[in-house]
Amino acid sequence: MRIFDPHIHMTSRTTDDYQRMAEAGVRAVVEPAFWLGQPRTNPGSFTDYFDSIIGWEPFRASQFGIRHHATIALNPKEANDPRCRPVLDLLPRYLAKDGVVAVGEIGYDSMTPAEDEVFAAQLALALDHDLPALVHTPHRDKARGTLRSLDVVKESGIDPGRVALDHLNEVTVEPARDAGVWMGFSIYPDTKMSPDRMVEILRKYGTERVLVNSAADWGRSDPLLTLRTGEAMLAGGFSADDVDQVLWRNPVAFYAQSGRLDLSDAAGTEATFAGNSILRGGS
Repeated sequence: MRIFDPHIHMTSRTTDDYQRMAEAGVRAVVEPAFWLGQPRTNPGSFTDYFDSIIGWEPFRASQFGIRHHATIALNPKEANDPRCRPVLDLLPRYLAKDGVVAVGEIGYDSMTPAEDEVFAAQLALALDHDLPALVHTPHRDKARGTLRSLDVVKESGIDPGRVALDHLNEVTVEPARDAGVWMGFSIYPDTKMSPDRMVEILRKYGTERVLVNSAADWGRSDPLLTLRTGEAMLAGGFSADDVDQVLWRNPVAFYAQSGRLDLSDAAGTEATFAGNSILRGGS
């Protein structure tokens, strides 16, 4: 089983996690910029963080044969802090980097007017830089937040096929599917989605445009829950090809839209995705 985790915060994980992930079949990851658990007080702290996830983390991952890319953004929670708003001026420098494959995480935390403004501004940056967008749906009032997110996406003019709405659940998957965006699901030990619940969603809605991730942030989480979801799919009657589509081909297809996805040094595969050129090697 080959696994591409499309949303995992490796800055909060250890090298032991990288080792376990490699042994489990994880060959590629995307690390979205996010909130670190306590307030950042100036744009300089973001600069250091962005430099880390486009420099240090790819090096750490490479030691285990895992290809690491990143998404860059001012996250929704800190969009409410006026001390952080100048980060928007820093983003174009980072969105031009080769290893950056989307603008994200953007979207909503508390659905404030400040979040509205920053969300729209960063969708505009995605359009300006010809990048996909990774959208964080809020943990509170998720149904309303998902519909509001879809409205903002529509108003921005971005192609919905270049947008992934993440942290979805049984209540929010249908409007996301109907809007034509990619549907992201975070699998957690206690909250969000479980492997068994994910299997039921796949059984009802199919495997197209579905992204399954572990998120694996600084809270209680598990970077191997992508593997557990694949195992649950097989136990639930899905084929090995279905598992490969959800855990590998779907995230490859979504992030390949950036023209920057490079899997040439991922263990067990040789593939480079640049513009519309796709070269595949072994699986």
